[in-house]
Amino acid sequence: MSKIGKQPVLVPDKIQVQLDNNRLVVKGPKGELSLTIDKLLEVNQKDSQIMVKPKQKSRRSRAMHGLTRTLIANMVAGVTEGFSKTLKVEGTGYRVSKKGQDIEMTLGFSHPVEVEAPEGIEFDVPDNKTIIVKGIDKQLVGQTAASIRQIKKPNPYKAKGITYEGEQIKRKPGKLGKAGEAGA
Repeated sequence: MSKIGKQPVLVPDKIQVQLDNNRLVVKGPKGELSLTIDKLLEVNQKDSQIMVKPKQKSRRSRAMHGLTRTLIANMVAGVTEGFSKTLKVEGTGYRVSKKGQDIEMTLGFSHPVEVEAPEGIEFDVPDNKTIIVKGIDKQLVGQTAASIRQIKKPNPYKAKGITYEGEQIKRKPGKLGKAGEAGA
């Protein structure tokens, strides 16, 4: 059995959990999320705890055991608190502005780049160098932040581009041409 899968998921009082056949629906103050449970797993709710147990001892059921428990825990955390990722835009002339629900970025291309907010995602732009991606679905928040970062990856020579907050870019020295060593 999985060490993570054995742990119960604690459900706060303000959260409603509905379990019908292989469908789990979690409702909270921030929204509603649903998950289809694998047929090899059994999900039970007692009081304010959700337990996940494998029905058989197969390799797939062991793999899905811990994953499903973590997905349920992320759903509960998402509908109560939500998730966010912060991106930093570095570079001379690089900036971000919010246009309605979407963002517009100037990243050194010949045209500004517009990014539309997917359903369930909200962008926040506190200043012209920071993007905050917010939502209740952890996977969707991470995927949206990764796709924004993909537009202009950080350059290891000049450290320009879009990075996650706290991400360290390993700088490369570039060409080290010395005077007098230019081929004879």
